[in-house]
Amino acid sequence: MRIDYSALALSALLSASTIKHLRDPKFYYPVIPRSLCTDTNGGFGVMSRQEWVSSSAVLEAAAAVGLLLPGTRKAAATATALMFAGFTAGHIFALRRAFGPSGTRRGQVVHSLRLPLQLPLVLWAWSLRRR
Repeated sequence: MRIDYSALALSALLSASTIKHLRDPKFYYPVIPRSLCTDTNGGFGVMSRQEWVSSSAVLEAAAAVGLLLPGTRKAAATATALMFAGFTAGHIFALRRAFGPSGTRRGQVVHSLRLPLQLPLVLWAWSLRRR
């Protein structure tokens, strides 16, 4: 069996992100638009911020496992690319808030670095569909 090191590396990145979601969920709160949260003012709410973070951790863990298995790699790579593309909206939201009146210098730096990573991540995941 040939090892796909690119799939292994993306799986490791997703696994590390899953752990970060579980250990430090508040780090991800700025990426979740308030309008989607039941625990913020002005939102119509679908889930709490904690539930959104936990759900994304589950999705990332499933993607990490799926990328490792040749039989599920194409589906997992497609789902991962779509997931990263979907996360882009949250990163734009967080970046706008970071540069708003209540933003912080740390938030500006963090979100300015995170947003540009989305396109390479989408392309990386998408490239695994062809392997």
